[in-house]
Amino acid sequence: MTLRIAVTGASGRMGQAVARAVTAEPNTELVNFVARPGSHFVGTAAASIVGDENCPITVSEVLDLDAVDVVIDFTLPESSLVNARACAEAGVPIVIGTTGFSEAEQGDLASILTSVARCQAANFSTGVNLAYRLLSLAAQVVGADSDIEIHEAHHKHKIDAPSGTALAMGHAVADAMGHSLQDLARYDRSATREAREPGSIGFSVTRAGDIVGEHMVLFSSEGERLEITHKASSRNAFASGAVRAATFIADKPAGAYTMADVLGLS
Repeated sequence: MTLRIAVTGASGRMGQAVARAVTAEPNTELVNFVARPGSHFVGTAAASIVGDENCPITVSEVLDLDAVDVVIDFTLPESSLVNARACAEAGVPIVIGTTGFSEAEQGDLASILTSVARCQAANFSTGVNLAYRLLSLAAQVVGADSDIEIHEAHHKHKIDAPSGTALAMGHAVADAMGHSLQDLARYDRSATREAREPGSIGFSVTRAGDIVGEHMVLFSSEGERLEITHKASSRNAFASGAVRAATFIADKPAGAYTMADVLGLS
């Protein structure tokens, strides 16, 4: 049976990568490809974006759910909330790769989607999700004795900082040590002139060029350093993971699922 997928974010790099991943899979079909209203991509033949001449649809500015089994959303928080509401009303599962939600927006998203299956992740790559597990283990073993720093780098067009993946890594470390990331995170040290606060988790960010995505977590103690690093060389790993998540939740009951569930790590 072919899984009919709608992809939002046709104007963005990730939306386009996901659409290509959908058309590349033998058991999935791209049936709706949505760009933001007013985008120059609206009306464009999807085939010219995904590189598949057999893809008959054009890019739309309307999320049409009449013949859709799953939606994959890579947009902005305000757009994701609109798309989530549409999915909830239509009873369509949704995969959400959008990052940058405020705490209030995340709460709204969870409230909206109680009636459908959903999979939300800061990062859909297999490597990153394995890294979360490694970070949790490292934090349990050496976290209390280490100075912990998280650095991430992305292309110059990325808006949110730190990245959703960097924050998720921070949560994995803090949770493993029995703390809240909110209590440990330090995002800006420029306002103070003092030594590093023991137990804190520092974040730093690079936005430059066309960097796809790099994340490094440093555990530094007296005499040694442990670094856990993930580097993405293309968006294909994220895109194929999102399609894998869509396939996973398509027949699942309403509820919140994670990539750990998708990968059998939960």
